[in-house]
Amino acid sequence: MSTSSPSSAAPANPQKARSGLNRIWHAAGYSIEGLRAGWNEKAFRQEAIAAMVLLPLSLWLGRSWVEVALLAGSVVIVMIVELLNTGIETAIDRIGPEWHDLSKRAKDMGSAAVLLALLLCIGIWAAAVFQRFFHG
Repeated sequence: MSTSSPSSAAPANPQKARSGLNRIWHAAGYSIEGLRAGWNEKAFRQEAIAAMVLLPLSLWLGRSWVEVALLAGSVVIVMIVELLNTGIETAIDRIGPEWHDLSKRAKDMGSAAVLLALLLCIGIWAAAVFQRFFHG
């Protein structure tokens, strides 16, 4: 039986013990790994490719920094929500492959969040295109 106290045990996650620039450096590495993992998901890859077109286009379409921020931000929000949805799905899949009502609910809510982000993005872009080309 171990006589060491819980506070003397090594943390389960070494990131928790890091501080300062070392913590930031490692966190950035984890973020890059998350983007790489996202790239392996077809939906995120499609959204990232669309972003490569839409982000520069937002600079041309937007008439002010606010419009550019709304256009570009709405695209980035879709990508953020997609990554979160993929994280939810991955965590649920880790629990087990069997069907469960709560697992389905979590996955459905993640999917709904992506849908809402896409609708927001489409609405912002449609309004900007209308304002730019069809409104005198």
